[in-house]
Amino acid sequence: MEKMKLVLVSCCAPCSAGAIKQLADGNIANVDDFIVLFFNPNIFPAGEYTKRMNEQIKYCEKMGVKYAIGEYDHDAWRVAVRGLENEPERGARCSVCFAYRFEYAKRFARKHGYNAVASVLGVSHHKDQHQVDTAAESALDEIKYFPIKWDEKLRQEINRESDFYRQNYCGCEFSIRKV
Repeated sequence: MEKMKLVLVSCCAPCSAGAIKQLADGNIANVDDFIVLFFNPNIFPAGEYTKRMNEQIKYCEKMGVKYAIGEYDHDAWRVAVRGLENEPERGARCSVCFAYRFEYAKRFARKHGYNAVASVLGVSHHKDQHQVDTAAESALDEIKYFPIKWDEKLRQEINRESDFYRQNYCGCEFSIRKV
């Protein structure tokens, strides 16, 4: 089997910590090289985006892994999901959002010589892994989608031991929970 150069699409450090550790430790078969891609133009407001991005950077640097930060263009993302603002969490808006982010990951992978994409976008209890997988498979074309069953116990252990900033909503203004 061909060794993969993998782009790991990440939404935040709490969701990606276990996956990053598994990859950094060489515990995912056939992955030769990887980079964490933080591309989340859906996150609102900008201050929330910055907090999540900084936590992702801090964890990647702690683990000694490569990372890239995609452009934060919330207005372009809003155009992509226009008309879906009133969709429920896990509805059509989420499918479009995932596809939008996987399209970016595909372009990033091509440009930088990666041949596979995986994600942690379905790790949160706010999301549906099947919905994430479907969006990835339709968006990635010739870039291989590598759906990995991440070690949830490891992720939870890292989160208990960390001081990660944690949020109580997925990211976009339409997913903010009224407390």
